[in-house]
Amino acid sequence: MRPWLAAPVDLALPVAPVVAFVGNYGSGKTEVAVGYALELARGSFRVNIADLDIVNPYFRCREAIGPLEERGVRVVAPRGVGFHSELPILLPEVRGLLGRKDEVSILDVGGDDSGARALSHLAPDFPPPGEHKLLQVVNQRRPFTDTVRGCLRMRDEIEQASRLQVTGLVANTHLMDETTADIVAEGYAFAAEVARAAGVPIEMVVVSSRVAALVDRRSFSAPVLVIDRQMLPPWADAGVDGGGRLGWAGERERLRLLRG
Repeated sequence: MRPWLAAPVDLALPVAPVVAFVGNYGSGKTEVAVGYALELARGSFRVNIADLDIVNPYFRCREAIGPLEERGVRVVAPRGVGFHSELPILLPEVRGLLGRKDEVSILDVGGDDSGARALSHLAPDFPPPGEHKLLQVVNQRRPFTDTVRGCLRMRDEIEQASRLQVTGLVANTHLMDETTADIVAEGYAFAAEVARAAGVPIEMVVVSSRVAALVDRRSFSAPVLVIDRQMLPPWADAGVDGGGRLGWAGERERLRLLRG
C-alpha cells in the first residue's frame, strides 16, 4: 500500500499524490479545494495546497490560509508583499510538490482555459496516471456549463490549455446561500449525464453543511464532501458574516496584520 493511502479518512474521497481542481469561473473550484484539504487533514493525511490561480485575484485559496494552517495544511502561495498581489506568480515550490508521493498535494487552478494554462508549465513533471487526478468541477447553475455540451466544451478547452486530461468530475451545483437539497440533487443528476458523455466518473459530490442533513446521500454513487463556506465575496461586510466568520475585508486586514 502506498503511504498516501495509509491514513484513514471518514469519507471515501478520491485520493492521490496530486489532485488538481479545474473548471469554469464561478464553479466553486477554490471552495472545493479548500474544503477537500481540510477534510483530508482531519483524516490525518499530510496535505499541501498550492494556489495556482494566476487569473482571478479574489477567490483564491490563500485567502483561507488561517483555517488551513490551523489544521496543519501547508499553503504554497506568495508571502509578504506578494500575498495580495494580482500578478501572475507561479512559485517554483509548486513543481517540488509533484514528486511527493507520501503526501497529498492539491492544486487550486484558475478558471477556464486561461487559468488552466498554468498547468501546462507543470505537465511534464506530473506523476503518471493513477498517481494524479485532474478533476473538473461542474456547477450547472453557471453560464456556459448549464448544458452537457457546454461542460464538454469546457473540458476540451481546459485539456488543450493544460496539456493534461480530465480524469473525473466533481458535482458542485449550488447557488451559494440560496442552495437547496433539490438543487444539489438536480446538479448530481446533471453531472451524471456529463460523466457518461465524457467517459469519466463522478469522483465526489460537494454539499454545503447548511443543507447536508436534507440531502439523500443514498441517491449518489459517489462520496459526499460536506463543506463549510470559507471564501467570502469582496462585497462582504468588514465584520463577521451570519456564520460568525470574518467578512472579506476583516479577514484581509487580519492577514495583513499577521504578516506585518
